[in-house]
Amino acid sequence: MSAGGAAPRPLGERLLEAALVVGLLALLVGARRLFPAAGAGAGTIASVGILLLGGTVLANLLELVGLPHLTGYLLAGVATGPHVLGMVDHQAVADLEPVNQLALSLIALAGGAELRLASLKSGLRSLAWATLWQNLLVLTVLAGVFVAARPLLPFLADVPTAGVVGVALLWGVMAVTRSPSATLGILSQTRAKGPLATFTLNFVMSSDVVVVVLLALVMTIARPLVTPGSSLSLGAFRELGVEVLGSISLGTTLGLFLVAYLRLLKDRALVLVLVALGLVFTQLFDYLQFDWLLIFMTAGFIVQNLSKQGGPFVSSIESMGEVVYVVFFGVAGAHLDLPVLRVLWPVALLFVVSRGLTSWVAGRVASHFAQDAPALRRWGWAGLVSQAGLALGISANIQSEFPAFGAGLGALAVATVAMNEMVGPVLFKVALDRCGETAGEAEDVEAGGVAEAFEP
Repeated sequence: MSAGGAAPRPLGERLLEAALVVGLLALLVGARRLFPAAGAGAGTIASVGILLLGGTVLANLLELVGLPHLTGYLLAGVATGPHVLGMVDHQAVADLEPVNQLALSLIALAGGAELRLASLKSGLRSLAWATLWQNLLVLTVLAGVFVAARPLLPFLADVPTAGVVGVALLWGVMAVTRSPSATLGILSQTRAKGPLATFTLNFVMSSDVVVVVLLALVMTIARPLVTPGSSLSLGAFRELGVEVLGSISLGTTLGLFLVAYLRLLKDRALVLVLVALGLVFTQLFDYLQFDWLLIFMTAGFIVQNLSKQGGPFVSSIESMGEVVYVVFFGVAGAHLDLPVLRVLWPVALLFVVSRGLTSWVAGRVASHFAQDAPALRRWGWAGLVSQAGLALGISANIQSEFPAFGAGLGALAVATVAMNEMVGPVLFKVALDRCGETAGEAEDVEAGGVAEAFEP
C-alpha cells in the first residue's frame, strides 16, 4: 500500500510511468556513450538521475506485491550498477561517497530525533532484555558457526585454532550490527505506528553504542589470539571511553546549537545547515577520531527531548528523506560485488540463516523474560535482520588490523551483508503489516490489541 494511506494508483498508470522512465534511461545511456568525453562530473550527475528514476519507478511497481520501497531502490542499483548494465560505473559509485555520508548523517539525526524519552521509559524492560539476549546469543552462536565453517573458508587455511577463535569473535561482533538506515527507510515509507515500530526503532538506534563497546572489547581479546606475541592492553578501553564520551559531548553541543538555531530562525535555511553538517562536519569528526554517527544521533535526541523544536526538525529531515533514501540505497545496490557474492553465496547463506534463526530465538527468549505482548513476541526479531554500512565499516577496520586474512573476511562480509540487506527490509515490512501498524492498516495499535492477528 502506499505510504500515508493514500489510495493505490492504477496499474496502467504505473506501467506508463515505467515505460516513460525506461525511455529516459535509454536517452541517458545513449548520451553518455555518444559523448564519453563529457567528464566524470557529468557521468556522476547522470548516475544520480539514473538511480532516482530507476529506483522510484521500480519501488512503485514492487509496491503492488507488497514489497518495501527499499527493495526497489536496491534492485535498481544492482541492475544499473557496474556488474550488470554498467549505467552506473565504479567511478560514479566512488564519486557518490559524499552523498552516502550525507545520507547517513541525516539518518542518524532522524533516528536520534525519533527516540523519545517517554517511549524509551515505557519500553525499557523490553529493550533491556532484548539488548542482552540479542547481543549475547547472536555473538556467541555466530562465532561458533564461524568456527564450525572453517573448512569452507580458504582464507583461514594457515590460521591456527586460537587465531580462528579470535576471528570468529570478530565475526560475531559484525553479526550483532543492525541497519538504522533500513529501519528508518521502512518506517518512513509505511508511516508505521505501534509497539513493534517503536521497539525496533529504539533497539536499532541504541544498538550502535553497544556495538562500539563490543568491538573495542572483542578486538582487545582477539588480538593476542590472532597475533602470537601480542598481549591484552587496557589502553583500548581508555580510548573507547574517550571516543564514546567525547562523541556524546560533541553531539550534545551540536544538538543545543540546532535548538538555538531553530528558536531564532525557525526552519529557515535549515536544509542548507543539514547538508553542511553531512558533507563537512562528518569529515571533521572523523579526522578527530570521534564516532560521527553517535554524534548526530545524540544531537537529534537532544533536539527532540530537550526542546520544543523536534517537530520542525524532523519535518525538515523528512523533506529530504525520499531523495536521500533512493540515492543511498541505489548506491548500496550498485556497490554490491556480484562476482564475490556468486562465489561465496553458499557459506554466506549459512551465516544469514544462522543469524536469522538466532535472532528469532533471542527475540522469543527476551520477550518471555520481558513479558511482552503476543505481537512483539512473534515479530520483535523481524526488524533486526537488516545490515548495511556499520557491518562493512567494522569489516574494513578488521582488514586494516589483520591484513593476513582481512581481504577474505571482507569479501565474506560483503556477501553476507548483501543478503541481509535484501531480505531484512522485506521481513520488517511484512511484520509491520501483520501487526496492523502500517498506515492504512490501523491507527496507533496497542500491543494487546493485535494478538488476534497471529491466531492460526
